[in-house]
Amino acid sequence: MASALLALLLLAALAGPICLRLSRHPGFITGRDGRLSTSTALALAWTVILVWLLLAILGHGLTAGGGVSYFRGADGPLSPLTTVYLPLLGGPYVALIAAKTVVGLRVEHGSLAKPPAPATPSGRRPLRELIANDSGRTDLVDLQYVTLSAITMLYVVLFFLADVGAGLPRLPEEIWALTGAPAGAYLVNKIATRANPVITGASVSGDHLTVEGGGFADARLTVDGTAVPIDTDPLTGTLTAPLPPGAHPPLTLVVTARGLRSDPYRYEGPAVPAQQHPDR
Repeated sequence: MASALLALLLLAALAGPICLRLSRHPGFITGRDGRLSTSTALALAWTVILVWLLLAILGHGLTAGGGVSYFRGADGPLSPLTTVYLPLLGGPYVALIAAKTVVGLRVEHGSLAKPPAPATPSGRRPLRELIANDSGRTDLVDLQYVTLSAITMLYVVLFFLADVGAGLPRLPEEIWALTGAPAGAYLVNKIATRANPVITGASVSGDHLTVEGGGFADARLTVDGTAVPIDTDPLTGTLTAPLPPGAHPPLTLVVTARGLRSDPYRYEGPAVPAQQHPDR
């Protein structure tokens, strides 16, 4: 019981500062578009867990375990490391490296758009981005990758805490499939998915509308269901269009490009500043 408690304290000491740092400055686990990266976040989580396991086993071996002799033998506390845990860690890292390569090549060749994520007032990124696509809708492949990985992590942590002295939990060697298979599906999804155009922002100046986002090649824009002629800025990729007669916020904007349709974007109009009340 004492060993499990100390191991939990070590996990809190290791993971706590990392989580706090990432919640305030998530740049380390964001993609090129500024959104949270599923593959990066899961690879980092598995790294933290494996480092924690090794440190906890080292601490137990040097204290309650009796020293160097604790680590010897074919069935020592680290014996499952190469057969179970390194393959378990390998799937997320293969997905991370391959996904970054695939996305980079697709963006470079113009078959994928990665518009910048809208900024948040706090500078933090919502955790929902781990299971959502660029439009903010839940992606089933990302959801199963995160869910199965989280369940496997919980499985490893609980079995280790149940018997810290036994070292790395003796898990079935095939358990790597719980991270490897979802990681493979995640990568295939990155390769095969055709990217819908994404609207990230809009503004109105006079009688003209500006739409920000990405994937606007050969695009058509509708405002409240009315098609409008557009101009595309080749440098920023933004769309500029005249407002339909009588149109005023709130407006529903939809972009269609190469047969793919964006999610409807609701433009509510410029933000109204809070009214200032004089001090009494």
